[in-house]
Amino acid sequence: MTAMITGLSDAEVAQRVTDGKTNDVPTRAARSVSEIVRANVFTRINAILGVLFAIVVATGSLINGLFGLLIVANSAIGIIQELRAKQTLDKLAIVGQAKPVVRRQSGTRAVAPSEVVLDDIIEVGPGDQITVDGEVLEENNLEVDESLLTGEADPMPKDRGDKVMSGSFVVAGTGAYRATKVGREAYAAQLAEEASKFTLVKSELRSGINKILQFITYLLVPAGALIIYTQLFTTDAGWRESVLRMVGALVPMVPEGLVLMTSIAFAVGVVRLGRRQCLVQELPAIEGLARVDVVCADKTGTLTENGMRVSDLESFGESEAAAVLAQLAADDTRPNASMAAIAEAYADPPGWTATATAPFKSATKWSGSSYGEHGNWVIGAPDVLLDPESPEAAEAERIGSQGLRVLLLGSCDTAVDAPAAPGTVTPVALVILEQRVRPDAKDTLEYFASQRVTVKVISGDNAKSVGAVAGTLGLHGETLDARRLPEQTEEMADALDRYTTFGRVRPDQKRAMVHALQSRGHTVAMTGDGVNDVLALKDADIGVAMGSGSSASRAVAQIVLLDNKFATLPYVVAEGRRVIGNIERVSNLFLTKTVYSVLLAALVGIGGLTSALFGTDPLPYPFQPIHVTIAAWFTIGIPAFILSLAPNHERANPGFVRRVMTSALPAGVIVGVSTFVSYLLAYEGRGATAEQQTQASTTALITLLVASVWVLAVVARPYEWWRVALVAASGLAYVVIFALPLAQRTFLLDPSNLQLTSMGLLIGAVGAALVEIAWWVEGKLSGEPRKLWR
Repeated sequence: MTAMITGLSDAEVAQRVTDGKTNDVPTRAARSVSEIVRANVFTRINAILGVLFAIVVATGSLINGLFGLLIVANSAIGIIQELRAKQTLDKLAIVGQAKPVVRRQSGTRAVAPSEVVLDDIIEVGPGDQITVDGEVLEENNLEVDESLLTGEADPMPKDRGDKVMSGSFVVAGTGAYRATKVGREAYAAQLAEEASKFTLVKSELRSGINKILQFITYLLVPAGALIIYTQLFTTDAGWRESVLRMVGALVPMVPEGLVLMTSIAFAVGVVRLGRRQCLVQELPAIEGLARVDVVCADKTGTLTENGMRVSDLESFGESEAAAVLAQLAADDTRPNASMAAIAEAYADPPGWTATATAPFKSATKWSGSSYGEHGNWVIGAPDVLLDPESPEAAEAERIGSQGLRVLLLGSCDTAVDAPAAPGTVTPVALVILEQRVRPDAKDTLEYFASQRVTVKVISGDNAKSVGAVAGTLGLHGETLDARRLPEQTEEMADALDRYTTFGRVRPDQKRAMVHALQSRGHTVAMTGDGVNDVLALKDADIGVAMGSGSSASRAVAQIVLLDNKFATLPYVVAEGRRVIGNIERVSNLFLTKTVYSVLLAALVGIGGLTSALFGTDPLPYPFQPIHVTIAAWFTIGIPAFILSLAPNHERANPGFVRRVMTSALPAGVIVGVSTFVSYLLAYEGRGATAEQQTQASTTALITLLVASVWVLAVVARPYEWWRVALVAASGLAYVVIFALPLAQRTFLLDPSNLQLTSMGLLIGAVGAALVEIAWWVEGKLSGEPRKLWR
């Protein structure tokens, strides 16, 4: 590649910036600060609570408007956590973004994508992403993969004058192109703008919560209408008392913290992973990785470190192997890890001039150069270039079986750029390279084994070499040369079930292997760092790229390990499991509250209709807003916040909505019926004094709290010391509230009637026992074993 075209001057760059001809690409699908604030303040739940708060304030009972603090808390916590997550993501995104190499008159350097201007000259090599649309000016065997844009699987050779599109990537050769479309005019930018309107990763958690909220809405409308009618038009209480009890019925029906807790759990997960130098490019990817049951790991750069060194050179007779290797390495302007190691070992090239070159391609497994009278030379995989029956091939196989990487240096009888290349190859020497196994790889594989996550090692290297490396890491199983891998999806899936490690895998096979695993119902994560991993990373359920990998692999992955540590992956899995498991617990609490609130409102409403039809005593709602507010403090609010952020290593399973519904519905019905029975027995009828009405409400509240604390005790299982302490502290907090005279006056409580208080406790205990029985029965019916202690 010549350097004849020098690029733009600094003055020309400045003029284009002034003219707005810059690469102002659409940002990653992330919200701005103002959007975050609006999204957390102007919510449907805040609107409902706001209207109810205004109604309570109109009655003059400010203490009953205490639930209005939920609006402030919901908004403030959501905004703070999401801003923290945004700050973390933005910082990591700057570190992890691909930086195109731009050639200008002032020099050639890597710049941020946003610094590219119209007419800039951009240099590219294997693994580089095409940042903006352009026209090829220089090329040296340049081949570009456009499959992510067009679906065309085969790499496209590019000559001078050809167009290249942003979003494609270089698979072979080198070149330079002039930027002809930048910013929002570029092809990939238009696609990104369109794609940003949609969620790119499927989130069962988010869709499940939406289903739950839809279900709650269906319950809210009829129950709410019934309680509004009965409290305002059938009771003899004054309008203030009726309005307060109506609001007291409606407030607990709203699952005010469910969406908030989900957002917090995701945001905290992003911040925690950010501290481990893990960039989560799409938020639901945290959840997705928790559901993964197969991890396809590339050997090079994942299980082994990127760096290599030449450990030996085994020549076949007298040869000039060292000089040829030095010249091949010197002529490679974008060396891969193997060629970089050779360049380090053989640093004195003889100064030959190449008459033809063939860049390395993952599909062919070799590269080479022709040097006129000095011959045609190739270097690549021995089992591709040699007759498998030859002694040289047997020797390469023997060395490779020890876990070493082996390359063949050979001379060939045709120019390397000829259609029939490499033709007949004469072996000259075997280059033996050592790869250092990552010190944390074994522990990582053991973690996945303990979590029943299957690991498949997929590599372009020699199969025996791959199997040997996997064996040293304790990953046992059969090895298969991917050249014998069936092409049919069903047969390929059978082979993937049988074998553990795969060698000589082509890029298109990696993608097909991911599809085959998915066809068997597996959730697949693919790790990789090279250009040959891009297609598989894109099609896997979760793509995980290394930070030091190619820009193309980082661009398509949902998760980027910026510190290049495979050992970070278990933390990502654990974080996803924490999010899903804890949100399931929290959802149980919130949905139980909604179910018993709707049921209680429906029962009281039916009682009110009965009084209107048959002239019986009207039935006011048992609680005022302050009662349901304090009921939520220690049975849901504070415990839910703590549980949503706690460690949780339980494997994520599908069926989130079904499990939450089958747990919360029985518990909610038991709590609601118990509370209603307690209230009916304590209620003195139409002639009740204000004191007797307060005592009846207090009795019902005691029953509600005892049963609800036990729901918390069930949800918190399996127990650890801190979970037991959390449940005990919640129960003790209510004992304190009911025992303090100041709290009794503030929260409109009267537990002085010992007979009613004892009855409330007894019915609450019966409700708690029924909740316990329902928990064990549900476990028996669902086949999920119940554990009291971890």
